[in-house]
Amino acid sequence: MQAQEILRSLRLPEFDDLSQFFRNLPATALVGIGAFAAVVAYWFASRPRAVKPPCDLRMQSEEVEGLAGARRSVIGDSPQLLTHYYDDARTMYEVFRRGFSISENGPCLGFRKPKQPYQWLSYKEVAERAEALGSGLLQQGCKPSTKQFIGVFAQNRPEWIISELACYTYSMVVVPLYDTLGPGAIRYIVNTADISTVICDKPEKARILLDHVERRETPGLSSIILMDPFENELAERGKRCGVRIQTMQEVEDCGRESRHVPVVSVLPSGLSFILPLCFLSGNPKGAMLTHGNVVADFSGFLKVTEKVIFPRQDDVLISFLPLAHMFERVIQSVVYCHGGRIGFFQGDIRLLSDDMKALRPTIFPVVPRLLNRMYDKIFSQADTSLKRWILEFAARRKKAEVRNGIIRNDSLWDKLFFNKIQASLGGCVRMIVTGAAPASPTVLGFLRAALGCQVYEGYGQTECTAGCTFTTPGDWTSGHVGAPLPCNLIRLKDVEELNYFASKGEGEVICVKGPNVFKGYLKDEERTAEALDQEGWLHTGDIGKWLPNGTLKIIDRKKHIFKLAQGEYIAPEKIENIYIRSDPVAQIYVHGDSLQAFLVGIVVPDSEVMPGWAKKRGFEGTYAELCKNKELKQAIMEDMVRLGKESGLHSFEQVKAIYIHSDMFSVQNGLLTPTLKAKRPELRDYFKKQIEELYSSISI
Repeated sequence: MQAQEILRSLRLPEFDDLSQFFRNLPATALVGIGAFAAVVAYWFASRPRAVKPPCDLRMQSEEVEGLAGARRSVIGDSPQLLTHYYDDARTMYEVFRRGFSISENGPCLGFRKPKQPYQWLSYKEVAERAEALGSGLLQQGCKPSTKQFIGVFAQNRPEWIISELACYTYSMVVVPLYDTLGPGAIRYIVNTADISTVICDKPEKARILLDHVERRETPGLSSIILMDPFENELAERGKRCGVRIQTMQEVEDCGRESRHVPVVSVLPSGLSFILPLCFLSGNPKGAMLTHGNVVADFSGFLKVTEKVIFPRQDDVLISFLPLAHMFERVIQSVVYCHGGRIGFFQGDIRLLSDDMKALRPTIFPVVPRLLNRMYDKIFSQADTSLKRWILEFAARRKKAEVRNGIIRNDSLWDKLFFNKIQASLGGCVRMIVTGAAPASPTVLGFLRAALGCQVYEGYGQTECTAGCTFTTPGDWTSGHVGAPLPCNLIRLKDVEELNYFASKGEGEVICVKGPNVFKGYLKDEERTAEALDQEGWLHTGDIGKWLPNGTLKIIDRKKHIFKLAQGEYIAPEKIENIYIRSDPVAQIYVHGDSLQAFLVGIVVPDSEVMPGWAKKRGFEGTYAELCKNKELKQAIMEDMVRLGKESGLHSFEQVKAIYIHSDMFSVQNGLLTPTLKAKRPELRDYFKKQIEELYSSISI
């Protein structure tokens, strides 16, 4: 009776009446209703679902009582900072062994030759080769101790990881070397770390090391092990100066003949890496990182993402960012801790897309400069106003889903417009992680929509292993670097000279504290004291601001800030990140100093985009000819200044003159770091003449 009364009150037919109603309908109407019901049921079953955040996105961090405004992540089961995620993976050796066990001897490290499919080394093969190499090192006089430093001077490849694991297996420490440090820096590191053995990939690098030995600059270097074959002439040259040169295969064979039981006596607090860091002046710094530092850092990442996009055994990572930097190493550790695969690029960044199509990675660690290039290339192919409008329209439709927390690659817009973009990355990417430099909100917003995968941004530095903040899953807004990781605290401090005050939620992000913070710089107490205070807080030198939702926004970088002659402070990277959004601009270096009243810039146009952009404005010619066109230079600068005004730059923050340079800044020409960040002192020196001419040509 109650049900019937409710139906009458709602003026709905009673159940008997409904039954009679359906019996009286014609068959075609019943079929139509059934079809409609099926469509509705299918939509409810298959409709895209939003990523469920692991916390309230309106408050992603919280203050810690009694620590002067320090904040911590709200993610986690305990107020204690996270030191490890798995009880059986507290050192880097245990991390690999855990992956070995999970994978059931599946594929581990992959490589390829031109136009060939990837070839794979299994976890067992990698472990056996690492043990053989480590035994061979001990046979040659190396000690199974955290005081034994082994240099690795090579590009990303399986032998790099095998060398690293060989050190872990016998409690030795890895010291990565790389070309861009310069010969003087390599000499300094070899001597400071007392390195007697260096493992190289190519004979050319062995020759660089021998040059130092012959000049008696590195007297302690006695052994060079080469991954690639070499001529007898190189071995003879080594003999003459007292350096033994062998192939990696020879050392491994020696180790197999006299195998040593693994010596894994190292604790999480024991050293695992000495990371040489470029310094703005003087010698490089050797950042000392422990096994516990690395495990804590990637455990923080696992905790944040555990309920959303957890690593799997079938994950595949493409390795092309330099292994001499911790960002790449931490992401790789996450993958092989879970039994996944790592495929290495061929060594030529121009072939990266081809490698990705062959590998079909699921995890893609990148730096913002590469994302910018990807974004620019996509829009350069939309070479008419109609194509651009359609692309932007489709992106807006996908962005609307992203704002609602929905990330997918199977929508109508994907099938019509974005599938080719996704296919260029192999078609299987489910997670992109970007770090090492600020990322453009415009670029991140577009790529989250177009690529249909979760894109995370982190912030940190080598001294806190890699990252100290990370995007919270489900927060797909841009313009910040996420909340603190569960493995560290962050607090801000006043920077009075820049009018930044912690009481306003802004200040220098000088304080990062936790088990991921390094031990200090090797044999350098002065710089260690500058970086770490007596309470163990790491001073980063970057300027940050807390947003209302508990995320951190990087607003300046103190180490690059300078004053103009009139006393105004300038943060050049902030300005460059605005100007780089100008369509014809591929790279830019903004310069100023305290003796000048205004800024100038060095601009490298985009060789693919700029000719089309110029043609629309009536400029014809080859790329080289256009780079010399003074009227086009003025048009490019006007577009940059327009973007500056739209972004709120003050007049003194705008460049007053630019020089057009036709060749890209690169790692090879020494103007970019291996993580593709600008080397500002080198750029200043390289363009000294052009900068002087720009200043002399303008009177203000």
